[in-house]
Amino acid sequence: MLELTEIEKICTLALIHTPGIGAVTIRQLISYCGGAEKVFQADFKKLINIPGIGEKVVRAILCKESLGFAEKEFTSCKNSATHLHFFTDPTYPARLKPLYDSPIVLYSRGDFDFNMTRTVGIVGTRQVSDYGKSVTETIVKELEPYNALVVSGLAFGVDITAHRACLKYNMPTIGVMASGLDVIYPSSHKKTASEMQENGGLVTENALATKPDFMRFPARNRIIAGLSDVTIVVESARKGGSLITVEFAQNYHRDVYAVPGMLGSVHSEGCNFLIRDNKASIFTSVGDMAKAMGWEQNGSEPEPVRMVQMQTSFEGFTQDEGQILALLKQKGTMQVDELAWQAGMHLNKLAALLLNLEFQGMVRSMPGKKYGLI
Repeated sequence: MLELTEIEKICTLALIHTPGIGAVTIRQLISYCGGAEKVFQADFKKLINIPGIGEKVVRAILCKESLGFAEKEFTSCKNSATHLHFFTDPTYPARLKPLYDSPIVLYSRGDFDFNMTRTVGIVGTRQVSDYGKSVTETIVKELEPYNALVVSGLAFGVDITAHRACLKYNMPTIGVMASGLDVIYPSSHKKTASEMQENGGLVTENALATKPDFMRFPARNRIIAGLSDVTIVVESARKGGSLITVEFAQNYHRDVYAVPGMLGSVHSEGCNFLIRDNKASIFTSVGDMAKAMGWEQNGSEPEPVRMVQMQTSFEGFTQDEGQILALLKQKGTMQVDELAWQAGMHLNKLAALLLNLEFQGMVRSMPGKKYGLI
């Protein structure tokens, strides 16, 4: 995909901060209009005819009040070495791209590659025991030969233990935050957060100056799960953020491991129950996990994760998706109405399929309700 223009980025930020509009609606708007800038250029009649877009949302867009905020936000990011990764950008994490609830934009600071070949999420309780700290550091140390990127949440307990172990063993690590990048929470982790940016960094979906409200932590956890090939729960009570991360990982069809703990230990109840209920594999060592994942130590590395490339056979796609891809391959570019007629599909169904294929990097939307292959 091509890098978005500056005005397109500003308009996308404006949509994110338009009241009553979520990620799914933004994708719908951009898909139908051919770009974020085109959304703000559209009139009432065009917007109201987009499936799933109500009058309240249309009027919020037409007010254009969020454009001023978006311009300031974009400038602030440029002036503070903050990188913006929009969902249609080539820098956007490939692992998040196909997920139904992936963020429209990610903010990042530091030096790292979202698309490293192997990523491991390490999560757990804030009240970590000495045993949990020891296990966390051992996991990081044993991951070093596998050239993995460690993902966690910069929180007290297991999270910060994992990040600091990565610094100790010179492992790349990123902290996914529930606040803006300029609001380090907890504040006692500022030094570690700064050091992480030398070989890793910080990531969030929240605008600068955003406070870490309670509701933002579950949303943060879905990003940890989405960025990770495998999530390891070191210690967890029966309820907590770690188990929310596990739920997201399972929904994304990612591997989950749990470190078994002593019976009766409050800190290990969550892990033990995950293992008992077959919601997580039992973690015994990084070596055992790597074997199950098909990883090799210091061997020939496969290519880093990238967006799926076009296949002439369209294997791995549904029959409907394959039909759309075949038509676009044959015709080059097609308008939505013509594509719906040729495929014999209702426009609502076609729009959903095109959106999914766009997230997978297979098709791109163009002005005039046209689509073509990447």
